[in-house]
Amino acid sequence: MDLKTYFDETKGAGILATADSAGKIDAAVYSRPHVMEDGQLAFIMTDRLTHANLQSNPNAVYLFMEEDKRWKGKRLYLSRTKEETDLEKIQSLMRRRKPSDVEKYKEIRKFLVYFKLDKELPLIGEGE
Repeated sequence: MDLKTYFDETKGAGILATADSAGKIDAAVYSRPHVMEDGQLAFIMTDRLTHANLQSNPNAVYLFMEEDKRWKGKRLYLSRTKEETDLEKIQSLMRRRKPSDVEKYKEIRKFLVYFKLDKELPLIGEGE
C-alpha cells in the first residue's frame, strides 16, 4: 500500500521528532502527514519549537502508531525541503474543520512544511 492510501485510510497517533543545530531534541504529537502529488509529505505547523528546530536542522523522524493495532505502524525518516504560508492551501488541507477549531486556530500563524522521505521502516522490528 502506498503512503497516500495508508495515511488516508489508517487512523492513529503520530510523534514528530526534531533536533536543533546543537542536537537538543524535541518530540511533539502530530496528526497524519499529507502525502502530496509529488510524493513529498507535508505537515501543518505553528511557529513553535518543532518548526524552529527545522530552520537549523532539516532532519526529522515521524513515528506513527496505528489505532487499535498494538505496536503496528511506521517510522519515517524525513528531510525538510521547503515550506509555505499560503493560508488558503493550509486551510484546504486541515482535517479539523469544526467551526470552533477553525475559529480557535484562525489567528495562529501556520506553515505547510514539506519533507522528502529518506527511509521508511516498520514501527517495531526490522531495520535500523
